[in-house]
Order: sequence, then C-alpha cells, then structure tokens
Amino acid sequence: MTGSKKKLYKVIAEQIEQYILTKNLQIGDRLPPERELANLFNSSRTSVREALRKFEIKGVLEIKQGSGTYIKSLDQLIPARNVTSTIHHADHTNIYEMLDLRRILEVECAAMASSRATSVDLARIRATLLMMEEADSDEAGLQSDLNFHLSIVEASHHTVFIQLIASLTEHMKETIRVTRTNRLADPSRIQGTINEHKEIYVAIATGESEKAKMLMEEHITRVRKELTESMLV
Repeated sequence: MTGSKKKLYKVIAEQIEQYILTKNLQIGDRLPPERELANLFNSSRTSVREALRKFEIKGVLEIKQGSGTYIKSLDQLIPARNVTSTIHHADHTNIYEMLDLRRILEVECAAMASSRATSVDLARIRATLLMMEEADSDEAGLQSDLNFHLSIVEASHHTVFIQLIASLTEHMKETIRVTRTNRLADPSRIQGTINEHKEIYVAIATGESEKAKMLMEEHITRVRKELTESMLV
C-alpha cells in the first residue's frame, strides 16, 4: 500500500467536485452549508473550508459571507459533463458501449487500487461484499454491486477517473441493473457472481496488480458476453 497520504482537503475537494457533477449543479446554485458537507464527507469543517477556498481561488466557487457558497463557473468540469450528457441521451443499445468504457476505466482502477488502497478503502470494499451477500432484495443487491465498483474506483485515488465515474454513476447503476437482471435470472449464478467480486477484492487487498486487472477485465467481459448471448436466445 502507498505510504503517502493525500492531504485531507484534497480528498474533500475531489468529493465536492463529484457532488457537483452527480447533482448536476448549475452556475448560481448553492452548495450545502459547511456543516452539512462535513457530515456528508465524514470530515472536519476545517478541511471542508480549505477545500472550498481552493475552488474559490480557481474560480469554480464564490463564497458569500452570510449567504453561502455558490457555483461560479463550470469550465473545469465541462469535459466530464459532456461525456455524461452523451451517454445519458444515448440509445439503450449503447449499454454495450458503457460496458466497454467501464472495462477500460475499472481495469486500470483495480490495478491502481492494489497499490494505493488504504485500510479504510479496503474496509469499504469489504463492507460492500458483505452487503452483497446479505442482500434480501434485487434493489439491495444492485446497490451493493454498484458500491463495490465505485469503492474500487475511489481506492485508485486517481482524480480524473473518480470524477468521470462519479459523473456517470446513475447510468452505471442502470447498466448494472440490466446485466444483473440478465445474469441472475438463473439463481445458481448468484454465488458465482459474489465469488467473482471477492476474488477481485482479494487481489487488490494483497497488492496483486496484474491479477486484479485480469480479474476485473474477465468479470466485465464475461457479463458483456452473457448479455450478448441472451439476445440470441
């Protein structure tokens, strides 16, 4: 695991940017108060305040004393937003393209997570596996599956990948919903699916970069292949 820890305010800054993208905030929209952001990101108000000031310096945010913090410019976030817009307005058949994109991004994230994940990151991934095993509904299983993949992206500590995936979270969730519906129509596949996720986690936790890459690529490629085959029946 990496011995150097990213400064906390930088981590919070990434989370704030993800929040802006995920909530699709526009120029003039107000962010939640510092206290709410601190609770949301499980951080101190001091770290949140420092992160907000960095965005103010960059011209992304405007802090008005006694009023709040507002979106001033989205120029630096436009590339991620454009990708999101293209995918969200795509035809349903483009689920295959989303899987291709996930394969490219998540394979690399799995490799990076194997060398960069902290104990907190690993605990978060393990928690999603436990939720996956204990899921008592399709929706609970879907959410735990999504959280597993998002947690690995977070554990990569790659700012651009994290921002891009954050901007695509809702579409990614729908993609997973479709593939899970297809794959788990056969109940015997449930445990196999959980085991695939466990193997990816173990490779990351033990620092096996190449194995983590291979397992993630096999997982997404297999899901895509199964979906394609189901269309031929």
